[in-house]
Amino acid sequence: MAVKRISPEEAHTLMGDGYTYLDVRSVPEYNQGHPEGANNAPLLHMGAGGMAPNPEFVAVVQANFASDAKLVIGCKMGGRSQQAAMQLEAAGFTNLLEMRGGWSGQADAMGRMVDKGWSTLGLPAATAATPDGSWDELKAKK
Repeated sequence: MAVKRISPEEAHTLMGDGYTYLDVRSVPEYNQGHPEGANNAPLLHMGAGGMAPNPEFVAVVQANFASDAKLVIGCKMGGRSQQAAMQLEAAGFTNLLEMRGGWSGQADAMGRMVDKGWSTLGLPAATAATPDGSWDELKAKK
């Protein structure tokens, strides 16, 4: 079953209706700015050689959220969130939504914005980690 894709505006509305935003960008990206109230579970970690898979991603999400938890999955532009949603769905999560456009927005090959992101729409943002929602805090519950 394909995970439904939603806009940043829809994600913002749903966060007020019991959904949790799961930001799957790397820790440094999350720390630079994220949707207000977002938890951080990186699909990939940023390292000296570039991005590398996070082998703990699914296990940490499973340790922190029930399989029927209402989760909106978001990233920088929409690619990682699709991958993360597929991995979580395969792990048994049943109430997933994936946010297109991510944090920054997605552009086409010509550089034209095709999906505006959370930050480009001016939706509520934060740089401080959500209480109990940083990667280190989520990982500690594993």
